[in-house]
Amino acid sequence: MGRGMANPGLRVFSRFWRSREMYLGMAQMITTQQEEHLVKAAQAVRRNSYAPYSGYRVGAAVLGESGRVYTGVNVENASYGLAVCAERVAIWKAVSEGERHILAVAVATEDGSTPCGACRQVMAEFGDADMLVLVCDGKSLLRRFSMGELLPAAFTGENLTRVNPGGAL
Repeated sequence: MGRGMANPGLRVFSRFWRSREMYLGMAQMITTQQEEHLVKAAQAVRRNSYAPYSGYRVGAAVLGESGRVYTGVNVENASYGLAVCAERVAIWKAVSEGERHILAVAVATEDGSTPCGACRQVMAEFGDADMLVLVCDGKSLLRRFSMGELLPAAFTGENLTRVNPGGAL
C-alpha cells in the first residue's frame, strides 16, 4: 500500500467525523461513554432485523431523557407499505415506556446511511433541533449530525399551536 493507504477506512471516517466540541452548545450533552454505548447497541440489535425482501438490515438505539436506552430494528412486510424503520421502532418503544424526550439516536446500517424522511419527522417530534444523531455502519461511527442539520425547519407541534392557540393538541 502506498502512503496514506494503511487504513483507507480511516480517511472516510475522518472526513465525516464531527468533533464533540462542535456540539458543546447542545442543551443536553451526552458523554462519550453514552455515545459508544448507543453505537454498540444499534450495531448489535441490527442482527435482529426482519428484512427478508430488501436484505437491508437496520438497527437503532435511542437515549431517553431518563438515561435509559431503547433499541429497535426495521421490520419488513410482504405489503411493502406496512414496513417500519428501526428508528421509529426504537422511539415508539421508548414512548411506550414513558419517555417523552429523546436526547440522542444511533442508527446502524451496512453502508452508514442516514435516517429516512419519515424517521426524521418522528425524531423531530421527540427530540430538539440539537438532538445528536449518530450514523454508523457495522464497524464504526461514521458521522454525527444534529437533528436540525438532518431536518431543518422541521414541522413540529409548535406549528400547530400558532394556528390554533390554546387549542388541544
